[in-house]
Amino acid sequence: MNSIWLPRPPGAALWLAALCAALLGLAGCQPGQPAAASAPAEAKDQASAESEGVTLKPDEVLKAGIATTPAAAARQAPEATGYALVITREVIAQAVADITSAAAAERQSHAALLRSKGLAGTPGAMAIEVQEAAERQATVDAAALTLAERRVSATFGRNAPWRGDYASRELAALASGESKLVRVTFPLGSLAAAVPPMLRLSHLSSAQGQKSFESDTVWSAPADATLPGKSFFALLKGSDVSEGERLLAHAPVGAAVAGVVVPAAAVLISAGKYWCYVEDKPGHYLRAEIDTSVPTDDGYFVTAGIAAGARIVTSSAGELLAREVNPGSAAD
Repeated sequence: MNSIWLPRPPGAALWLAALCAALLGLAGCQPGQPAAASAPAEAKDQASAESEGVTLKPDEVLKAGIATTPAAAARQAPEATGYALVITREVIAQAVADITSAAAAERQSHAALLRSKGLAGTPGAMAIEVQEAAERQATVDAAALTLAERRVSATFGRNAPWRGDYASRELAALASGESKLVRVTFPLGSLAAAVPPMLRLSHLSSAQGQKSFESDTVWSAPADATLPGKSFFALLKGSDVSEGERLLAHAPVGAAVAGVVVPAAAVLISAGKYWCYVEDKPGHYLRAEIDTSVPTDDGYFVTAGIAAGARIVTSSAGELLAREVNPGSAAD
């Protein structure tokens, strides 16, 4: 059977193209699948916060030996730092001996002069030459005593605690070595007050945590010819400093400010900075940067970043740092 070919209408091609375009347009207008809803900003922040720090299970905390201590509230004034020298007692003992000898000679010559004058006009009166010699000796001995006293005043300051009482217990204790005399010099401009109310002294080689020595007996000293600055004397009692030893001296300047003391055992060094870990909630530890410019006997005085009472990690803080730097590692 022969097929019959029918001619296509002239506009059929255009009509088919228009129909396809319309179908494609309808398909583009259909709503697509809904996009996954984004997490709220608060949830993101919470997730970010949870990812910071180190989280340990109770058994991991126990295994790592982690212990915390509440941050102790404290108040401390800024301090100026100077250098101190413990005076050898030989110098003090010699000065006391000079005054004692001069005083004894002055008393003897003065008594001899009084006896000579008391015998005047009696059968036992001294010759005029003897009486003049007694007067001369009394004058010489009195001048020697004055010189010895002025030498001590020039050496140890006019406002020393003994204040001219050279038989005082303070001076005797210094001469015997029972207490120590310290000469302190602070750089020019580092102190505002004329005389510090107290001084805190420590060994040059003191490790953190070793106790310092305090003195509230401080008075002005003659200027140090070898070191420009303001010099003072201070008394130290019950300390283990050695004669001739050099010390660090600290004097308060300005008003005391509030802060906390971070124990020395809690401090870590990483990337050239000082850190400690704070347990903000059970099993979660955050690393906080601290300022170590104000050391204390027990650690470091910090004024920002750590609140009083915060739980500071004082044992096995290095375990936390290792886990934070390498999250895949497990606490030993």
